[in-house]
Amino acid sequence: MNQVVVIAEAGVNHNGNMDIAKQLIDKAKEAGADIVKFQTFQPEALVCRNAGKAAYQRENTDIKETQLEMLCKLQLTAEMHKELKAYCDQKEIMFLSTPFDLASIDLLEEIDMPMYKIPSGEITNLPYLRKIGKLGKKVILSSGMSNLEEIRAAVSILREYGTTDICVLHCNTQYPTPMEDVNLNVLQTLRRQLKLPIGYSDHTKGIEVPIAAVALGAEIIEKHFTLDKEMDGPDHKASLEPKELKQMITAIRNVEKALGSAEKKVTKSEEANIMIVRKSIVAKRPICKGECFTEDNITVKRPGSGISPMLWDSIIGQTATRDFDADEMIER
Repeated sequence: MNQVVVIAEAGVNHNGNMDIAKQLIDKAKEAGADIVKFQTFQPEALVCRNAGKAAYQRENTDIKETQLEMLCKLQLTAEMHKELKAYCDQKEIMFLSTPFDLASIDLLEEIDMPMYKIPSGEITNLPYLRKIGKLGKKVILSSGMSNLEEIRAAVSILREYGTTDICVLHCNTQYPTPMEDVNLNVLQTLRRQLKLPIGYSDHTKGIEVPIAAVALGAEIIEKHFTLDKEMDGPDHKASLEPKELKQMITAIRNVEKALGSAEKKVTKSEEANIMIVRKSIVAKRPICKGECFTEDNITVKRPGSGISPMLWDSIIGQTATRDFDADEMIER
């Protein structure tokens, strides 16, 4: 797996359709994602019967239906989960799904999910955090809508019940997130304050923000994607289409390579440029043997194969041991 882990968030963009879900897996693999992630929930265990929808959900779905009615259309059954997990194994991409209730944790344990992604909405859910903590698996914790104290509390609960491998994702849960609310500098705060690996879950339009997050040290990037932004459903419009997902991952891999080493040194690719670009001390005009080197008869020009200009002061005042033509390298 790559150093920066890219999670392609299929979420509920399958619209409850297995063919679409499998196409999403295919596109995530083709784009170069490390993980494709879905969402697991029991609608009746997740929301009250008359719970309303978020503004972005109302804009992109039937305005008359409740959140419960919307979620019932988007639910994946236990058999669907098993089939999708097997399909991911076949395609050699990791299957992941976010559980939104206690029963869904049990379902994901049945299919032996290797790690857990905790969504922002569950960061203050003690029974939920306790249950996942007891599993002792790697946890990716989204921190949207929370402050540092709430994140610390959630991490503390996970640790108390046995989970030690935790990565905290900076996140804003507005779909799409306004640029002025992204606050990527929070990544540095989380790393400094929590002493944990950090990542970023993105809900902005476009691909530039997650790329910037990688440059700031994000070790995990999560981004929603869809087959078509014009499909019906709550999350499609704030998601990337497959071509955009591939562009984002390509850019992330390039940034990942470009970050490289923290040691400042001459790289192999630029070694050949040293002699071409650096300069040497040369004769400004013809110089006769026995003549003193002065600022009037020597200067600095490319290439860098002669005496370094850093030795200028030691050359000034010395006597020429032979004749020099203009532009000829000075010798001691």
